[in-house]
Amino acid sequence: MLMLSVDLGLAGPPFGHIPLLDRLAPARTAGFSGMSVMPGDIWSLEAEGMNATEIRARFADHGLRVMEMDCIACWLPSHHNVGEDVPMAALLRALTPERVVETAARTGSSSITVVEMMGVTPSLDEAAEAFARLCDMAAGQGLKAHIEFLPFGGIPDLARAWAIVQAADRPNGGLMIDSWHFFRSGSSLDLLSTIPGKRIFSVQINDAPAQPGENLLQETMAGRLVPGEGDLDLIGFIRTLDATGCTASVSVEIFSTETASQPMAETIRHWTGATHAIIDRARKES
Repeated sequence: MLMLSVDLGLAGPPFGHIPLLDRLAPARTAGFSGMSVMPGDIWSLEAEGMNATEIRARFADHGLRVMEMDCIACWLPSHHNVGEDVPMAALLRALTPERVVETAARTGSSSITVVEMMGVTPSLDEAAEAFARLCDMAAGQGLKAHIEFLPFGGIPDLARAWAIVQAADRPNGGLMIDSWHFFRSGSSLDLLSTIPGKRIFSVQINDAPAQPGENLLQETMAGRLVPGEGDLDLIGFIRTLDATGCTASVSVEIFSTETASQPMAETIRHWTGATHAIIDRARKES
């Protein structure tokens, strides 16, 4: 049976306060084989005079690969009408398909994450048309695109994200599934089990307490836990993904007060072991 990849990646956004090149050695020492990268990471280095070939070489020197570009956030027609009262509006509007696809291509990424974080709830037709157009642009550069649903955004759960992917009907269009977003959105393992594994392009894993906090946005940005240290049904999550035939790479993405207050190397030291342990446990119990 085809299964999730055991080569772990490290999600980049929780460490956005650390310069990209300073993250490479701690990530490799901790046992990660790749890292997701934010467009701003690349743009900052290029503004300092480093080109994409040099950036890729620095990754290779540390035995790492660029797993995905995270993210495109301004892709729906209605996104262009969002006012400045939306948190991070200026930053999100800069993350357009045109800019991010081109950045992903020149840095050797194989895929791009697509999110809705501006509070726009699109119709299925609007979202499918926009995602199809984005996928066609990505395909021109040999890239995949995956929607990551966010329970506090306009594409809040697996059902909605999957409906958009199906309606867009592009072979390089699929899903990213993050365990925190999955469980906090009330998405079901039953629905997940019906999705062809080949349409799940990326998986992010983390844990959380059984009861959600009062503010989901605050919890997702500061209260995630290391896999196995919370109460999410990660065993069922992993077993269901394996049963679909999903072979996607798994990244660890843990936003917490710890990631912001302690040295990166100290913070991530046990993440790979904990994640491998929960995956191994799921497979032994299957």
